[in-house]
Amino acid sequence: MTASTKIDFIYLSEQDMIKAGVTDMPACVDTMEEMFGLLYHGDYRMAGANNDSHGAMVMFPENSPFPDMPKPTADRRFMAMPAYLGGRFRTAGMKWYGSNIENREKGLPRSILMFVLNDADTGAPLAFMSANLLSAYRTGAIPGVGARHLSREDSKVVGILGPGVMAKTSLMSFMAVRPGIDTVKVKGRGKASLDSFLSWIAETFPQITTVEVVDTIEEVVRDSDIVTFCSSGAVGDPSTYPMVRREWVKPGTFLAMPALCNIDEGMEKSDIRKVADNVGLYEAWFEELPKPAHVNVPIIGVKFMDMIAEGKMAKEELEDIGKIVAGEAPGRTNDEEIIIMSVGGMPVEDVAWGTVVYRNAIERGIGVTLNLWDTPVLR
Repeated sequence: MTASTKIDFIYLSEQDMIKAGVTDMPACVDTMEEMFGLLYHGDYRMAGANNDSHGAMVMFPENSPFPDMPKPTADRRFMAMPAYLGGRFRTAGMKWYGSNIENREKGLPRSILMFVLNDADTGAPLAFMSANLLSAYRTGAIPGVGARHLSREDSKVVGILGPGVMAKTSLMSFMAVRPGIDTVKVKGRGKASLDSFLSWIAETFPQITTVEVVDTIEEVVRDSDIVTFCSSGAVGDPSTYPMVRREWVKPGTFLAMPALCNIDEGMEKSDIRKVADNVGLYEAWFEELPKPAHVNVPIIGVKFMDMIAEGKMAKEELEDIGKIVAGEAPGRTNDEEIIIMSVGGMPVEDVAWGTVVYRNAIERGIGVTLNLWDTPVLR
């Protein structure tokens, strides 16, 4: 008997994604932890020669003879992020997005994201889904995985730079793994974003009894048990990136950095543990970028690669969270060590969380079924 050639897939709107559980942060943290174990053991593939590339980006020139071509303004890009993930997922997928910081003036998110999930055997589409929440939650869950293994269990105070979406999802993941948190310090640029963030905390986490708006990055960092920088800004001059100075950081602090960040010489020293979400990701970036690479990608893990190249840091000093999650390297070993973790973002995270949400949708009958074909015209 000939197998059916019919291919259907489902479309999931943002509201469908919510119904299918995309905003379940504790489950997302657990899924990201599982994903890191697969990464460490090599059961994955991303783009690029070393299978660790962040993705491929369409670049626009400063000057073009074509008047309608987009200008290379802040966050102006189109990007494809493909990956395959094994284990119980065994799916492939790609996040595709366009981004323009001027979207905010139109009431739109800076980035507008879609995700396609594919069967790993036939390559057939399984789902086409709204991906802004998918991306936001998987990004925020990574600092939570780090906090589970690298922050003090008695952590109570979180310092946040940049009260946007990334700050919200990162705090959600911290609360999922360190429920004793009761204090948040936050620095923002605008009153509207700060007011929105404060209202959200009050509604979402009534157990957070102290919320303090601070004026400086030093105040964000000082006396915090967990620190995260989630602000956006101009790229190209690392001296303008938000700085962490050693004198501000108390013993035992865990710093999770998914956005622009720089560190001073004190934080560069070898007694500060430095962890990456995937060392291979930063090696791929370093191969692809002009040097120093931190000029072009402001994530702190890229600075670590510059430090290795400049002889300021031994390659062996850069630890991999996957190895820690897999139980083959220690997490936090004492209450005094300072640990900084770079969060770069990877398409395998989208595949992992997208697969879970897709399977939830199928089980719950959520989404709109679309037909690709009953029988392909060309084969």
